[in-house]
Amino acid sequence: MDFKDQIKQIAERIEKLKDNIPTEEATKNAFIMPFIQTLGYDVFNPLEVLPEMSCDIGTKKGEKIDYAIMKDGVPMILVECKHWAQDLNLHDNQLLRYFHVSKAKFGILTNGILYRFYTDLETPNKMDEKPFLEINMLDLKESQIEEVKKFHKSYFDIETILSSASELKYMGELKTLISKEFINPTPDFVKYFGKQIYDKQFTPKIIEQFTYLVKRSIASHISDMISERLKAAIKDENKETGQTEINPISKAAEEQKVITTEEEKEAFFIIKSILRSEIEGERITFRDAQTYFSILIDDNNRKPVCRLYLNSPTNKCIAFIGEDKKEIRHKIEKLDDIYMFSKQLIEVVNKYV
Repeated sequence: MDFKDQIKQIAERIEKLKDNIPTEEATKNAFIMPFIQTLGYDVFNPLEVLPEMSCDIGTKKGEKIDYAIMKDGVPMILVECKHWAQDLNLHDNQLLRYFHVSKAKFGILTNGILYRFYTDLETPNKMDEKPFLEINMLDLKESQIEEVKKFHKSYFDIETILSSASELKYMGELKTLISKEFINPTPDFVKYFGKQIYDKQFTPKIIEQFTYLVKRSIASHISDMISERLKAAIKDENKETGQTEINPISKAAEEQKVITTEEEKEAFFIIKSILRSEIEGERITFRDAQTYFSILIDDNNRKPVCRLYLNSPTNKCIAFIGEDKKEIRHKIEKLDDIYMFSKQLIEVVNKYV
């Protein structure tokens, strides 16, 4: 069995057993020790995996790290363990203190499900505040398994891992920044692209308009990329099976074009608060489409409460479906204007309940 299969086997074990693991010690035995063993280290040999290694800090004696992975009598990797249900954010300072007083180059903080890998990229001999790699055993990615494999006893090389760690650290931070910009573009981000196609002054109103355009363009581009990959995958599959190619546009690709904005979510909660006196809150639902945002009862298209058109910064509307199945739109300037239609919203709901 290769390394990837062994890691996936541990993940399956976690999924089956975690609800029956009551203590930190049981977490170590059931999840963490098998993980260390998969890295090629003999967990029953204290010359390789030393449990409860002393990490005295100044005058504070008796401090111990759960495991130290050793080489030639020197700790290489410190492993601090917690119960599988514990929040690791509450314990990273503990590992940082142990790291500071040891010769180890890497630290791992884990609850058996999440594994956070640390080193000292920013300041020598001082553990970085942020991990350079984090994996979730219940949501494994192929690229992460390859990075973890570098810690295997057979491949372990400090310089190679440090080189990868530096790339992973900055790539992770860049991905976070890019993700934030894609969801809520900052004015600087909007201007960067906008100035390449619009040569007039960027007033607050123009920035607002271009923010909307940038968000829609990003969503559309991502959708096109997914659609092209689906087309290529289906084409390759049809070649292998000898089938004639059929329409490859999938519902999943179309749904990628839809982004539920914070404004739409806020509007939903406003309407939900208006209707709570008439109907149970869990029966009030929404569905997002490319052009409008629907509020429904029981997630049923035949029970529409209203539609909201909030994508345009200058032309926001709330719409009701008339007896003739046609929309009746009312312009709103801001979300608080929805309260002016409380009576109509309640009347619509009362037809269903």
